Amino acid sequence: MTEAHQQDVKNAVRAAVKSGTDVHQQVKDITLKALTAHQLDMDNIKSVTETVINGINEGMTSHGEHGKEVFNQAATALDDALAIAAEASTLAIEEAAAKVNEYSEHDFNDAIKDIRDMEGLFLDTFEKVAKSSGQVVSGIVNDFIAHSRQSGTAVGEQTLIALDALKDLPKISADVIVSSTVATASALAKIGSGILLGIAESLQSSHSRK
Repeated sequence: MTEAHQQDVKNAVRAAVKSGTDVHQQVKDITLKALTAHQLDMDNIKSVTETVINGINEGMTSHGEHGKEVFNQAATALDDALAIAAEASTLAIEEAAAKVNEYSEHDFNDAIKDIRDMEGLFLDTFEKVAKSSGQVVSGIVNDFIAHSRQSGTAVGEQTLIALDALKDLPKISADVIVSSTVATASALAKIGSGILLGIAESLQSSHSRK
């Protein structure tokens, strides 16, 4: 994400949270739009996650001790969006596995590790924000983190589904010769971006019809 794009996303999330209206849908839409603006790799996911959480934190200043419900809506919206990103990444790996001669095992292993790390990124980033927030907001964030670690998250659940789906990926032998037109992790990320965009557009269309 460029600095300007980060600022735009943070401002949009902050405004959504401050509004207190349809917060879950607004934040989820903003997050999915930000994720699809660039290829679906861990750098982009991390940048978007941090930016959205900072926006949530800034938007909470106008709610104070009554903001728990608003915060939970915003946080679960980010969680849901990351779960969709994990699903898109999984589908991208499965699609790439059908062209196994174009990929290295390293590409697959890195992509699977990224999916596995997504729940940790989500909760760890909230923990960092909690430490720099005021007492009221910090308490709300820490309650959410404690509940999430105990009860699980949407992205964590999707991660388990993904790892189960990918456990039988074709094994790539060490002697496979990768062609000069090798499809790298970047290509996997681009496949994932296309799939995520399709899912996001479908969800947006469905929401618009309601």
